[in-house]
Amino acid sequence: MSEVLRLRDVGAESLTALLSRYGLQLESVPEQTPIPGSYWHEDEAGIIGLSVFVRQDTPLHSILHESCHIICMDQERRAVLHTDACGEYSEEDAVCYLQILLADFVEGFGHERAWQDMDAWGYTFRLGSAQRWFEEDAEDARAWLVQHGLLTQNGEISFQLRQV
Repeated sequence: MSEVLRLRDVGAESLTALLSRYGLQLESVPEQTPIPGSYWHEDEAGIIGLSVFVRQDTPLHSILHESCHIICMDQERRAVLHTDACGEYSEEDAVCYLQILLADFVEGFGHERAWQDMDAWGYTFRLGSAQRWFEEDAEDARAWLVQHGLLTQNGEISFQLRQV
């Protein structure tokens, strides 16, 4: 697996600003400390309530992916969120789509590097790569985001949490 960008590579400032637009908090934990709310453990981001837990070695794609789970889930699940987002396949696709869009708001990351890191980490898509999926096969994910008010019909990000 090739190396992916991590929080230490870009710093937390733009991520903190991005997540705050959604009312989410980026919570840093010390190196070598288990990350609270991490489904995958090791260096992967954790989610509890409206907080995204990270270390300096946490991959950027993981931070965005877990943040997008919080954004995409309904209020009922968000109210009891701890570690496992428990979403359906259509929501998981929407999470992947939104994380690619949000990558452009993270200084030093961007959607092209997000595609690369998602492929390197082992995300699987029918067309073989994150970029091909996003550009050629993600209409359903985009429609899901529009339906739930997370994107406008024009594809602009609403910067609000899913309500229902």
